Amino acid sequence: MDKLYFTITGTKYRFGTAFMKPEMKVTLKKEPDNEYDPEAICVSMEGLGKVGYVANSPHTIQGKSLSAGRLYDKIGDEANGTILYVLPEGVLCAVDEASILDKAG
Repeated sequence: MDKLYFTITGTKYRFGTAFMKPEMKVTLKKEPDNEYDPEAICVSMEGLGKVGYVANSPHTIQGKSLSAGRLYDKIGDEANGTILYVLPEGVLCAVDEASILDKAG
């Protein structure tokens, strides 16, 4: 299966990105009741809680990332990811393969 990439956006409204490093783990959780976007996927980190959202705009997606809308049906209600790069425009991550397999199982 091809890797699924996503970009974390909205970090400036929370903790920023200065502390984020490659290999750090994140948790994705769908927010179907989000008043702004029914395909919203919240990104959180252990001990901090919400750190941002999966980007859902062509203006905020980095590289070969999937938008939240395209990622939404490929994961279960929750999934895990790993930070790959911390860029000025967003944090590029990959969905952990086990999270994708859990959805199918």
